[in-house]
Parts: sequence; C-alpha cells; structure tokens
Amino acid sequence: MRSYLFVPGDSEKKLAKGLASQADVLLIDLEDSVAQHNKQEARTIAANFVKHHQSQQNRPQLFVRINALDTGLTEADLAEIIPANPDGIMVPKTLSGHCITQIDAKVSAQEALAGVQQGSIQLMAVATETASAIFNLGTYGNASPRLCALTWGAEDLSADLGAETNKDETGALTSPYKLVRELCLFGAVAAGVQPIDAIHANFRDLDGLRAEATAAKRDGYIGKMAIHPAQIPIINEVFTPSFEAIDKAKRILAAFQEAGNAGVVGLDGEMLDRPHLRRAQTLLSRAKSAGISID
Repeated sequence: MRSYLFVPGDSEKKLAKGLASQADVLLIDLEDSVAQHNKQEARTIAANFVKHHQSQQNRPQLFVRINALDTGLTEADLAEIIPANPDGIMVPKTLSGHCITQIDAKVSAQEALAGVQQGSIQLMAVATETASAIFNLGTYGNASPRLCALTWGAEDLSADLGAETNKDETGALTSPYKLVRELCLFGAVAAGVQPIDAIHANFRDLDGLRAEATAAKRDGYIGKMAIHPAQIPIINEVFTPSFEAIDKAKRILAAFQEAGNAGVVGLDGEMLDRPHLRRAQTLLSRAKSAGISID
C-alpha cells in the first residue's frame, strides 16, 4: 500500500471524496478530526460507510482510526466498527507492542460477537506520538499477527515535548523528529511490518510533499499518509516503482538464477551480492502490489 488518506469519520461528503481519490487506503478517522460531542455520530457514519462499500470492487482498503486506549472510547469504537468488517483498524498513540496485543484481544472478542472471520481485520499502529513511546519502538515484533504497518507522527509528539515547532525555517524536520522518523523505520522493519511515512501537513506544498516522499522511499519507507486528496497522485507516483527500476530488478533476479546459488554476480560492469538480490525482490513485490505486471 502506497497512499493512506485520512478522512473525518463524521463527514459523508469527505468520505465520498476520499473514495474517489485513488488512495490505496482510506483512514476513516474517529479520533483527532472528530469533536468530542460528535463521536457517536462519527461511529455510525463510519460503520455505515464501511458496510456499504465493503463488497465494492476496485475500492481502497478501509481502515478506521479509533480513539486511543487511554480515552475510554476504544470499546465503544470497536463495538460499532467491527461488525461492519473493515479491512483494518489504526491504533493511535500506542506506547509499545503491548498496546497492540491489547487491541488484538478486543478485536478478536468483537469479531466473535459479530460473526466476523477471526483474524481477518488488520492493525496499524501510530507508534511515536509521546516521548515515552519512542523508547519502545523495538517491542512490536510478535505483538500480534494482525499488525501490518507501523507509522509515526510529528504533530502530537511535538505537543507532548512542548516544542515550538517540528520544522526549521527551511521547512525540514528538526533533529528530534528526524530521529523519530528513522527509529520508526527500524522498528517497523524489525517487526516485519510495512513502514509508512507521516503526513506532510501543508497540503498546498506539493513540491515539499514530493521531496519528502522521495526521501522516505529512498530510505526504505514504502508508503505515506495524506490529509488531502490532492496529495494522493504524488504519493502514488513516488512510491510506484518505475519501469526502469523494474527492468533492472528483473535482470538482477535473472543474473542470480543463471548463476545458480552464487553469492556474487556481475551485471552491467557492477558486482552484486545477496543484499542487491533482496532489494530487487522487494521492489518487484511492491510493483505487484501497485498493480503493475512484471511478467
């Protein structure tokens, strides 16, 4: 999955726009974008939206961001949303892998009550929104077989730190948030789940979005979250492997296959070893996920 678009769960109009955005995943929000007095209405709208579109062909994945475990709202969110059978649940403000284990148990219970296939609903964690959570980014491995992705966020974290801003005068992340971005990448890969980059908050700054997404892809992230439909085409473009990259990856695989079980092969005057093979295999897997035929 390349692009993850946040949509307020209490806005039918914005949900409809999100569905037409070409995002790979809609993140239907019950948390930050929904006022406290509107939580129940958001649950109802979100559940009905998921039910209505769940069987639709060629739709985005439908994930629902619930309220954090310490809000007292989690149980009500899950009780309303799980019977609609979403593709996944985004869990905000996790402190460690233990939070995901807790949510796994709650989702399993609601699946059983609703007659939803056990284990079918995935989990995605926003793992960096408090200072204490940063020290636990290595705890998500084996937290739950449902866990499919780990992402990070700078906005809640900067508020927790009491920072004036999370970006410098050039618009680049300041050093604490660069560190967190890197640690989240390590944590996701160590847990064997997809690393997804944070939002680019200025939705009118499409050049900045492209630069940020390109850097994220370079470093190992495989997708990025968005807050506006206008951001989706750029994110999809950046995180879709180019035909040149696909062709090279295919030739790397062919070179290793022709060489048998060799540890090193030569291609185009370059010596390639097993890490090159792994990167080629990963790139081709991402191309398939983006709907590109590599045969």
